[in-house]
Amino acid sequence: MPYSDQDRIIALAGLHQAAHCVLRIANRGSVDIDQMAPCLYSLFQIDADDVPAVFGEPGAVATGARQIIAQLTGQPERNIEMTRYVITLLKHERTLAGRGDMLAAIGEGIEAAREARGDAPLIDREVIARFASLYSATISKLEPRIIVRGNPLYLQNEENQERIRALLLAGIRSAILWRQCGGRRMQILLGRRKLLDAARAYLSATASAQQPS
Repeated sequence: MPYSDQDRIIALAGLHQAAHCVLRIANRGSVDIDQMAPCLYSLFQIDADDVPAVFGEPGAVATGARQIIAQLTGQPERNIEMTRYVITLLKHERTLAGRGDMLAAIGEGIEAAREARGDAPLIDREVIARFASLYSATISKLEPRIIVRGNPLYLQNEENQERIRALLLAGIRSAILWRQCGGRRMQILLGRRKLLDAARAYLSATASAQQPS
C-alpha cells in the first residue's frame, strides 16, 4: 500500500518519543506514562489497520513530533543524546534487516508477551520486564551497543533499567515501521523541511482533533 508523509512522520515520531522517554528515565528517574504507553502499545500491533493505529489514539506520538521539530530547528534546543539514540536505532534496524533469525526471535518473544499479558495494563511491571528481557536477548547483542548515559542513581535502579530496555525495543519497532513506510536516512539529512512541515501538520491535526465539539 502507498504511504504518505504523515505515515512516515508518525513512525519517526514514535522513534523519537521512545528516545525521549529513555532520556527522561535516565536523567530524572521518571517518565510520563501517557508518553511511554504508546511506545509499548506499538510492540503489540503487528497487523494494525494503518500507521496511526500502531500507536493508539490520535496524537499518541505528539511528544515525538515535538522532539523532531526541536531537533531540526534547535528550538527550544537540540539534544545530542537523542540524536545518538535515534541514529543507533536506525543502524540497528538496517542490521536486523539481514538477521532473519533475530527478527524471528523478536517476533516470537512479542507473541509470548502478548499471550502472557492477559488483561494486565501496558505499564505493568511484568509486561515491561518481558520486553526488557527480549531486548537483552536480541538487540543488545548488536554493535554498536547502545550506551545509555544519565544519573547513576537512576540507571542503577532495576525497574528503570527494564523500562529503558523496553523503550529501546519500541524504538526499534518504530525504526522498522519508518523503513516500511518508505523512510530513508537521506530524507533526514536532506529532506528536513519536508519532515518539519509534516511534524507540524501532525501536531496541528492533533490539536484540532482534541478540541471540544
